Amino acid sequence: MKKYLTLLIICLIVISCNSTNEKKSKEKTIVDSEHPIDLFTPPKVEIKTVGILLYDGFANLDAIGPYAVFSAMIGTNVFFVGLKSGIVTDARGIKIQVDSTIYDTKHLDVLVIPGGFKETLELTKNEVLLNWIRDIDKTSKYTASVCTGAWILGATGLLESKEATTHWYAKGVLAEKYGVKLKDARYVNSGKYWTSAGVTAGMDMSLAMLNEIMGEQYTKMVMLDLEYDPKPPIIGGSEHNTDKKIVEAVRSMYDSGLQSILNSDETKSITYQLDNNKDFVCRMPLSEKVTDTVHINNKIYGFCSKVCKDLFREDTAKYLSLGTN
Repeated sequence: MKKYLTLLIICLIVISCNSTNEKKSKEKTIVDSEHPIDLFTPPKVEIKTVGILLYDGFANLDAIGPYAVFSAMIGTNVFFVGLKSGIVTDARGIKIQVDSTIYDTKHLDVLVIPGGFKETLELTKNEVLLNWIRDIDKTSKYTASVCTGAWILGATGLLESKEATTHWYAKGVLAEKYGVKLKDARYVNSGKYWTSAGVTAGMDMSLAMLNEIMGEQYTKMVMLDLEYDPKPPIIGGSEHNTDKKIVEAVRSMYDSGLQSILNSDETKSITYQLDNNKDFVCRMPLSEKVTDTVHINNKIYGFCSKVCKDLFREDTAKYLSLGTN
C-alpha cells in the first residue's frame, strides 16, 4: 500500500500543479499543455515478481537499494528470498525477516543477487543454490547481481564469456574463476544479465533496469520520489579517484580476509569464549571462526583479519575505549 500511496500523492501533486498553472495565462509551466508528460505508459516488459536473494552475511545496501527502486513499480511484488525462512542477518548484524525461500520460489521475472564477502564466496560452492538460480534464470526476464553477488552468479556459468562488472576488489576472482569479460563500469548490461559495481552501484543499475522497463519519465518520477541526486562531499569512492595508499590499505585488509577464507583449514576454530562479539577495528560480527586473536589482561579478543589485529595493537587503548557496541 505504501508504494501506491506514494504514487497517488505524486499524481495528485502533478494534477494540482497543472490545474494551478492553467489559471495563469501565458505562463511557462513544467508540463507543456501541447506535449503532456505521460508518466504511466505501459511497461516495455511486464514485471510481476522481483525476488532479492538474502543470506547470512549479505551487504545490506546491495539488497535494500534495489528493493527501494523496484518497489516503485505498480503491480509488482517485490520480496526477499532466503536459503531458509525466518531471520537472516546481514554482515553488520542487521536482522531481516524472510518469508519466501528458494524451495518454494519457482519463478521470478527479476532475480537480484546481492554481495557480501566470506559467506558470498562460500555460496559459490553451494550447488543447491546455484541450481536454483539456473532454474529461475530459465524463465526470468532479467537476472542481476550487485557487487560481489557476481561471484555467485558467475559460479552458475551464466556469465561466462559475457561482459560484467563487480566490486573493484572482486574483479580478479570474477575474471579468473568464471570466464567473465570484465568491464570497468558502474553497471553493465549484457542481454538479460545485469551486473553492478560495489554496493551503491546497485541503485544505479536498478534505475537503469527500471528505465528499460518503464521508460524515462517513470524513472525520473521514481528518482524524484527517492530524491536520488548523489553529490558526495569529497572526491572518492572508486579505486581510480582515491589515494593509492588508501586503496592499497583497503586491498590489504581484503586480501587478509580472502586468504583466511580460501585457506579455511588454517583458520583457527574457537574452542574458547571470546571477550568481544565484534571486531574492534572493522566492527564486523565474529562468527564461529576468526583469523587471529590477542590476549590482554586475561581476556581473549578475536579479529576477522591480521590487518585489523595489527591496527588494534597499534592503539589498543583507543579501540578498547570504543568497545564493540
